[in-house]
Amino acid sequence: MDILKISEQNQKTAWKILEDTRIIKAWESIGATVNIIGSLKTGLMMKACDIDMHIYTDKLDIAESFSVMQSLAEKLQFKEIHYINGIDTEEECIEWHVLYENNDMNVWKMDMIQIRKGSKYDGTVENVTNAIINKLTPDIRQTILQIKYDIPDNIKIPGIEIYHAVFSGKVKTYEELEQWRKTNPLTNSLDWLP
Repeated sequence: MDILKISEQNQKTAWKILEDTRIIKAWESIGATVNIIGSLKTGLMMKACDIDMHIYTDKLDIAESFSVMQSLAEKLQFKEIHYINGIDTEEECIEWHVLYENNDMNVWKMDMIQIRKGSKYDGTVENVTNAIINKLTPDIRQTILQIKYDIPDNIKIPGIEIYHAVFSGKVKTYEELEQWRKTNPLTNSLDWLP
């Protein structure tokens, strides 16, 4: 079992899904800027089939956001769409969480977070993502992918907590990760940089 090959294959599939679905183009049609973030951007995708996007617009218009999602839902195999209105929160965003079934009948989770340009967290996750990319070595990549692979399927641990443990705590295994998380909780992932 080659975890690097599994990771590469999942990433290749994710990029193909983005190309085939034209989701980025749909958001760009309303003047949005779309940034890929998370494990797809860092190259640290493993078993979790998910694609994370931050979508920046000058304003948060609910009707416009719904119109993009409607156009996508009419032509794509969305199994589920979850909407969260966070316009009046500190995050100033509209969240779309989608389950998409690709041609291989695999279900992918897509998080499309529409954020107002210039808001408090504009670019924050992108900065963390780039910092992770800049500090990745082949050994660290292998360690992170192995930990992600070893996490039981019924346990969900956010990637950022794994990166925090590996970079800050020199954690090497899933068992060490479990211990690290008990004594070193990541209380605000938006404040952490590797």
